[in-house]
Amino acid sequence: MIKRLKTAAGSGDAVQDKALTKAVEDLLEQVETGGDQAVRALANRFDGLDRPSYRLSDSEIQACVDSLTTRQREDIEFAQAQVRNFAQAQRAAFRDIEVETLPGVVLGHRNIPIANVGCYVPGGKYPLLASAHMSVVTAKVAGCERIITCAPPFKGEIAPLIVAAQHLGGADEIYCLGGVQAIAAMAFGTESIKPVDMLAGPGNAYVAEAKRLLFGRVGIDLFAGPTETLVIADETVDGEICATDLLGQAEHGVNSPAILLTTSEKLARETMREIERLLAVLPTGEIARKAWEDHGEVIVCDSRDEMVEEADRIASEHVQVMTADPDYFLEHLKNYGSLFLGVRTTVSYGDKVIGTNHTLPTKKAARYTGGLWVGKFLKTCTYQRVLTDEASVLIGEVCSRLCIMEGFVGHAEQANIRVRRFGGRNVPYGAAVSTAADGPGATTP
Repeated sequence: MIKRLKTAAGSGDAVQDKALTKAVEDLLEQVETGGDQAVRALANRFDGLDRPSYRLSDSEIQACVDSLTTRQREDIEFAQAQVRNFAQAQRAAFRDIEVETLPGVVLGHRNIPIANVGCYVPGGKYPLLASAHMSVVTAKVAGCERIITCAPPFKGEIAPLIVAAQHLGGADEIYCLGGVQAIAAMAFGTESIKPVDMLAGPGNAYVAEAKRLLFGRVGIDLFAGPTETLVIADETVDGEICATDLLGQAEHGVNSPAILLTTSEKLARETMREIERLLAVLPTGEIARKAWEDHGEVIVCDSRDEMVEEADRIASEHVQVMTADPDYFLEHLKNYGSLFLGVRTTVSYGDKVIGTNHTLPTKKAARYTGGLWVGKFLKTCTYQRVLTDEASVLIGEVCSRLCIMEGFVGHAEQANIRVRRFGGRNVPYGAAVSTAADGPGATTP
């Protein structure tokens, strides 16, 4: 039986979401109708940055790259190499296929990169250069023709670390532009920005809502909410490491859920004590404390099977497994964004450097989707060809009868005309192709 030592506090999200949606709708409309002028006004209003053009020049980009220390550049390039290596392995798992399913009938599919991609890199609170690796590098490996990036200024200035990461990752156009105005400019296009076909990358609640509202007009990677972490642990680890992993993700924001799931009540209580100790010394403790107080949970289960069931119900973005047999959870868990198996790895490795993508499903979306990966930037598109008259007639006869069953006479005639021309059959207009079993001159009703 599940025992809850700490539960999350309630919140007024429903009321807040309606207000947020209305605010974002208004901002989107301003950019759609006002173009560059509206973008400039909103960038000045929200980010305090006023420029005739928000696209960075080659010299501005180079200055950002040149500002890196040798160690900073090496670390960025190392992280991007890991993301690139894994994305290339994923890309290699895709293959175009062509198969003859019947004599003379050839079906196939091709994996086609999305042509124009807009990558958003958040940076208002923290300069999250890792998000540039995750979106830009992955899109580049997929083969996208044009990759543009938007990131807000950091403390009112161009964020050199983000810009350098975007450039080193392979971005074709780089804009110092944040928030809803950036998402809208990429989706709608303006006088100076060509629109994109797909938006990718995380952001705050306004950015996430803008992507949600624009879905359909453009593609998006996924619906992303506040960062979530779930630690699954047993008596093989201690409270300090569990508390560290929970708070490491809680510092993302005051609405970030952090949950401990364990079979050891002793570990659960030790972790809660360690959280209080670490919050007193963590520089981002004010944010992490609010997240823990409002959204933290501690759940004690009787068995690992019960932990699996509860973890699948939670469907967390990040799941850190520190148990005697982590692979048991790899084999049995179904709903998660990304798994971190064993005490030697941790969520921040995935966030920054190990190579798996950190843009992951939240708010239980892990029930039906995975995170951003090279496949998100590819369209699997089918094709077909018929090589012989006999094959066209065989397919056409069945197609004709199926169309008439549904009442689609125009569809039936697309088949019938081919049965007439390639099979020499006298099929009455608007009728289904008859078979020998139907009798002389019969048509199928």
